[in-house]
Amino acid sequence: MMSKNKKHLTKAFGATVSDDQNSMTAGVRGPVLIQDVHLLEKLGHFDRERIPERVVHAKGAGAHGYFEVTADVTKYTMADFLSKPGKKTDVFVRFSTVGGEKGSADAERDPRGFAIKFYTEDGNYDLVGNNTPVFFIRDPLKFPDFIHTQKRHPATNLKDPDMFWDFLSLTPESLHQVIILFSDRGTPATFRNMNGYSSHTYKWYNKKGEYFWVQYHFKTDQKIKNFTRDEADAMKSKDPDHATRDLYESIEKGDFPSWTLEMQVMTPEQAKNYRFDILDITKVWPHGDFPPIKVGKLVLNRNPQNYFAEVEQSAFSPSNFVPGIGPSPDKMLQGRLFSYHDTHIHRLGPNYHLIPVNAPRNAPEMNYQRDGFMRVDANGAGGPNYWPNSFGGPAPDKNLKEPPLKIEGDADRFTYQHPNDDFIQPGDLYRKAMTDYDRTNLVGNIAGHLGKTQKRIQLRQTALFYKADKDLGRRVAEELKLDVKQVEKLAAMSQDERAAATEK
Repeated sequence: MMSKNKKHLTKAFGATVSDDQNSMTAGVRGPVLIQDVHLLEKLGHFDRERIPERVVHAKGAGAHGYFEVTADVTKYTMADFLSKPGKKTDVFVRFSTVGGEKGSADAERDPRGFAIKFYTEDGNYDLVGNNTPVFFIRDPLKFPDFIHTQKRHPATNLKDPDMFWDFLSLTPESLHQVIILFSDRGTPATFRNMNGYSSHTYKWYNKKGEYFWVQYHFKTDQKIKNFTRDEADAMKSKDPDHATRDLYESIEKGDFPSWTLEMQVMTPEQAKNYRFDILDITKVWPHGDFPPIKVGKLVLNRNPQNYFAEVEQSAFSPSNFVPGIGPSPDKMLQGRLFSYHDTHIHRLGPNYHLIPVNAPRNAPEMNYQRDGFMRVDANGAGGPNYWPNSFGGPAPDKNLKEPPLKIEGDADRFTYQHPNDDFIQPGDLYRKAMTDYDRTNLVGNIAGHLGKTQKRIQLRQTALFYKADKDLGRRVAEELKLDVKQVEKLAAMSQDERAAATEK
């Protein structure tokens, strides 16, 4: 029986929630179970919080182009649009900031969305990624809370650094993405001068029924270019739409941006005992272990004729697969398989797939879904609206069956099994991948933003930096005029102890 004196987290109709950090999965690694009604309720409500602006990725720019295969990857996938070198597929790409509203500046410190719609012969394939190879959290149950901290305070309607850092300092898994975000990579100079990553692990499978785990890396051919903090602040004042303008004007004058697709590929056997969880979106696969292979070229060569029709109404969903490509049990990806499509239904209606920019160009819709708001095609005419039928309606093709994935374990809400892993890659990023110049800018960027928060939050977050790398933690502490010994003491505590020691 619950105590009358303590506030308990509940679901919408009053039932107490036992765990708000871990989705219910089949076994420790997943996949996520649809019986997790708390997750579905939380994501479903979150998807409907904004009308009609996108909840995230509200401000964006887009363009048309093509993807061309440059290498033979048929031993990995039966996807027809990847079937031979030289094959081209039309695409539509949308770039965006993540946390800001439609009127926010392009130069804000924020991850950048990098979404691609491939109009293949087998239907549309959507790849929804970012300009960073990792993300802040690894469980979809945390996603609505995380995004709330990036939005405006419910009382002041102002961006609130306390909200931002309070959540992050209580979520150590965010550290890898936080260090990337507060490096100069957090403010790309243009959409053309940044990479795009799948971040998630996906499954490729071939005609033999073999499958592989893969990650996508779209490397900019224009070279990486970032703003410093001062340059970004100046650009926000000078031209808040600079990246949108740059993309449009570059294509208009024939300077077509392009990216080289490189893939990391891992066999199921390699994944079993690998030193990191390959499904954890807060981790990367080190290139020394799995060297990327070049697969194709993405080129953008045509601007939209109408922004609203083609960019604002474009809708991408990671649940849009084609034969040869499928999901992994990555918990964040599993949540997105539901959430993106659900959001689009709310924002654009149940027939958003009929909007021209979203409609499949080379594989017409043939199914038994009917009616709904804005049904603007023939609605199936007089054909059958059920399956099975004996009137010649479309039938499933058993030859396109995805290889089975073995799962086992109890249905429960599992905590992450290797929490100390959260500090290895962020520390390596600081020590091995950054120059002295990068490290100095990182510390200054962090201190400039974190310094606006309460001291207890500063201490808690700086302790996480210290756990990743002592030099990073010490430098941030000194910039914020914190007691380094106190930071070191907090870093030695468990997460729960650290949270209790810095309670308000």
